[in-house]
Amino acid sequence: MIFKLDMIPPSATGQMHKVGVKNNKPFFYDPPAVKDAKQKLNAYLYHHRPSEPLEGALALIVIWLYPIKGKHADMEYKTSKPDTDNLQKILKDCMTFCGFWEDDSQVVREIIEKRWAKEPGIVIGVFDANSNEEKELLNG
Repeated sequence: MIFKLDMIPPSATGQMHKVGVKNNKPFFYDPPAVKDAKQKLNAYLYHHRPSEPLEGALALIVIWLYPIKGKHADMEYKTSKPDTDNLQKILKDCMTFCGFWEDDSQVVREIIEKRWAKEPGIVIGVFDANSNEEKELLNG
């Protein structure tokens, strides 16, 4: 499955968790920016979820397309923050929440890119890791 979320990608990431203490015990929580990012991603992802969670080993390809700033060219690699690993964490958590799979541990292969783009969004491909389907997105 391949689809695009027509949205400006969030800049808040899973790395932004906060730690609090209650009754002398630490707990983690999401600050408002992370909560907002998760709600936005869930709302957009929900419409693309499969009818049943995908099973088995999965390959995930994600291309984060940020609105062009400055003198960057369309589809030029974005080498500034946020980091891809932190972006992926929040996205995979949201995809799990929306029912794309039972657990994101099923994702055994990932390709992640960040680019500047005239048309921002997030292009997502989820494939059976044992097939060659992802070549469609990579070569297209």
